[in-house]
Amino acid sequence: MDERGNAVKCEKILLGLAGLFLVFLLVLFFRDRAALKAAPVTVETENAVPQESFLPDVSPLDVNSASAEELAGLPGIGEVLAHRIVDYRTANGPFEAVEDLLSVSGIGEKRLAELEGRITVGN
Repeated sequence: MDERGNAVKCEKILLGLAGLFLVFLLVLFFRDRAALKAAPVTVETENAVPQESFLPDVSPLDVNSASAEELAGLPGIGEVLAHRIVDYRTANGPFEAVEDLLSVSGIGEKRLAELEGRITVGN
């Protein structure tokens, strides 16, 4: 019975130490929680950045005055198609309406719809 009594005694000591550890953790938790309530967190920022400096230019591109490089930056228009637009414009004069781009080889209704709002023919 002496061994059993020692085992029970060790179990009680370990249980007591575990309880003390849990109480210690609770004290730390409530102390940190009280410290957060006492000192609110503030965040300071740098100077405000103007919106124009990080937003791209979204004004429509004038197909009558744009270069091939500018036209190539449009969605669905690569270098080859951009050169076709410039060549067509040079041969036939300025576009009168956005829909006139349909006369350029490689531009169909679907591609023209993708460019809606991104291109213009000037004044």
